[in-house]
Amino acid sequence: MQVYNLLCYVYIFDKIESGEQTMKHKKFAIKPLRHENFPEWYQEVVKAAEMAEMSSVRGCMVIRPWGYGVWQNIQSVLDGMIQQTGHENVYFPLFIPMSFIEKEADHVEGFAKEMAVVTHHRLEKKDGKLTPCSPLQEPLVVRPTSETVIGASMAKWVQSYRDLPLLLNQWANVVRWEMRPRIFLRTTEFLWQEGHTAHATEDEAKAETTKMLEVYERFLRDYLAIPVFSGEKPASERFPGAVQTLCVEAMMQDGKALQAGTSHFLGQNFAKAAGITFTDKDGQIKEVYTTSWGMTSRLIGALLMVHGDDNGLRLPPNIAPQQIVLVLRDNSQALLDYAHVLQQKLQAIQFIDQRNINCRIDSRDMRMGDKYWSWLKKGIPLVINIGMREVESSSVSIANREGGSSSIGSDDLIAKAKTMLNTIQADMLRAAERFLHANTRKDVANWEEFQALFKDKLFPLPFVQGKWCEDYACQQKAEELAVTVRCIPFKQEHDDGACIICGSKATLEVVFAKSY
Repeated sequence: MQVYNLLCYVYIFDKIESGEQTMKHKKFAIKPLRHENFPEWYQEVVKAAEMAEMSSVRGCMVIRPWGYGVWQNIQSVLDGMIQQTGHENVYFPLFIPMSFIEKEADHVEGFAKEMAVVTHHRLEKKDGKLTPCSPLQEPLVVRPTSETVIGASMAKWVQSYRDLPLLLNQWANVVRWEMRPRIFLRTTEFLWQEGHTAHATEDEAKAETTKMLEVYERFLRDYLAIPVFSGEKPASERFPGAVQTLCVEAMMQDGKALQAGTSHFLGQNFAKAAGITFTDKDGQIKEVYTTSWGMTSRLIGALLMVHGDDNGLRLPPNIAPQQIVLVLRDNSQALLDYAHVLQQKLQAIQFIDQRNINCRIDSRDMRMGDKYWSWLKKGIPLVINIGMREVESSSVSIANREGGSSSIGSDDLIAKAKTMLNTIQADMLRAAERFLHANTRKDVANWEEFQALFKDKLFPLPFVQGKWCEDYACQQKAEELAVTVRCIPFKQEHDDGACIICGSKATLEVVFAKSY
């Protein structure tokens, strides 16, 4: 199938049974199209779907109700999965004393350029202008991450082996000063969860690190319909202060990678800095082993870039704020009564995780087409149109993203709604898996081939899965093309071979890609 653009229209040629080609005249909701300018397409979809907008504070965003509804579902589902593993939710201050940050040298160095610092606690008016006054005795860092402040509390809470493991999770906002902000993907302030745990042994802490990455991978697959590569980061890409960083990497539709979640084994580095010790069963005083792990609101950006199309956002039913919208041709009482009965029946259906289907009625006083396109751009899984014809025939009209529709009896809708939503969820995952597989190159033999792939400005760009010698010089060579080692997959398909960058003996198979 070939696609040609003419102004805002696209002509799509489809082969029919006779072998001839027919031309379909089609207009899309989003301009530019993905293949024309993916970054601008992304911004337009965020806007058209009413997900979020940049605020008057540089680098910060206002998350609108539809976008925040997605985040609330992410938070609700993921929080349940985290608590099922035995973790408890806590909350720590937004402000962290500078002395806490300075205790861990690698940590400070890793975040130094991103930290926002509070130095004064009052304003006073001078010459008609408000001016900071009353300097703080100790500057406060606006939370970039919470290892240091949580470590101070762990040092008080952990005394004996009986206090371990300590399994904590926090839902919060963090601030990392972003030079080149992009809504949801890189903003100065963003939302996240951060898990922090303390363990008596190294093995327990490493098992925790792996277990939580598996939780992330399952969440991405089962709820966001996003397949990923799971693996370990090379030493140069580890979290500041970590001994080992595990990650899940997802492919966006432009072929770039997005780090969708990380889990860090911190060893005893933070325990030494914070003085987190315990008395073991033999009466010996030892330092704990700690972990940290997190996912952020950039997952909303991932949803958009994995599943969005040239008509806007597409949301997997398992994470959508609402699964079904009933769009009424007018707000007459007959249509409203019919829709309310359907809504009640649909919302009585248990959908997933003991959550029921969430169904909305759209009776706004506006053109039917405008209402339909507004929901199409928001990506609601099922858009159902209802007019007097449907009321009289006890049916509904199910719209599709191509502009067509199909009729189904209202009783059949109630009987099949859950199956229809499950099918949409499964189809979205399969499509993303096919895309990931089709655009992961495993046949790149040498540097010349590697270089050509990333210089040709392909759309989409590829992931390259190949051998690496672990030499940092090779990593730097790839970085000259803005390509990095995204992860060392847990599943190593080949044990030996030559590094695709330098040609020397290699034992590791890694995933190279450009990234967000």
